[in-house]
Amino acid sequence: MVENKISKTIYDLRKEINFIEHELSELGDPVSEIPEMISSSNLLRSNEYYLKSDQKKTNLISAYAQYCTSMEVLLSSVFEIQTQLKDILHEQSLLLDSKPKTKPKTKPKTKPKTKPKTKPKK
Repeated sequence: MVENKISKTIYDLRKEINFIEHELSELGDPVSEIPEMISSSNLLRSNEYYLKSDQKKTNLISAYAQYCTSMEVLLSSVFEIQTQLKDILHEQSLLLDSKPKTKPKTKPKTKPKTKPKTKPKK
């Protein structure tokens, strides 16, 4: 149950990260100055771009932080399972070692009984 929730969370976070990266790439480069506009207007346009870009980068960092946390939980679960499997293998090897080693009993070989051959008397 927990593994399903973790893997779903990781999947959702990965989708969110891809979406934010796509949005960030769509912003493109900052708007270059247009000579016909006053410098304050150019500054406002640049500022608007940087605000959007910074917000997207902040969202991206947040999503990566959540993704890392989920991956750490998942990795912790994997290590816990690994430890449990090692314990089980150790217990089974102890059980195998504790069994007495005996040869299987076999029946003694006997020759089949046959009637002795007698010579007929003449």
